[in-house]
Amino acid sequence: MHDGSLGAPAPHPNAMEHDMTQIQDFDPRERPAPVWTVEQLMAAQGKEIGVSSWIEITQERVNMFAVATDDRNFIHVNPERTRREAGLRGTIAHGFLTLSLLSAMSYEVTPRIEGATLGLNYGVDKARFLTPVPVGARVRGRISLAEVTRKPGALIIAWDAVVEIEGAEVAAGGRPAMIARWLSHITLGHKA
Repeated sequence: MHDGSLGAPAPHPNAMEHDMTQIQDFDPRERPAPVWTVEQLMAAQGKEIGVSSWIEITQERVNMFAVATDDRNFIHVNPERTRREAGLRGTIAHGFLTLSLLSAMSYEVTPRIEGATLGLNYGVDKARFLTPVPVGARVRGRISLAEVTRKPGALIIAWDAVVEIEGAEVAAGGRPAMIARWLSHITLGHKA
């Protein structure tokens, strides 16, 4: 089924009506975070770096992720069917949405690296989705610096991330929503 405009398919019934051309960009090198030297970073291996603010998991956020990834499984986008057929209280966030929020969480709590010119996701060595995140919940990340590996002109940083659900914090005996070993590739300029 087409809507007639340039042969494009009609939007999926769960598609959100957002003008995605108006998204403001962001440069993480300019974020308000402390600047650490490579030596300071090396000295912090094995330590918790910080805990992010809470991020609300709204149905709109889940729906937008469903459209962006083409994962419209009913347990994410249809609360009534989820209650009826899956026995859950309502819809839940995609595990990969929870994983994707590590970027926002890390921008808030990790330091900027002196001399860094570019940071890229390098991979995930391990990720486990331990507790479903219900829509309406809030999550936050506890980020620890696991390991720093020097490469010519670059660093590979392994972060250990624990994503908690508000009201079920790990320190209070709760089970995390997710744990992950997340890798960053940091390109260093000549001054690093």
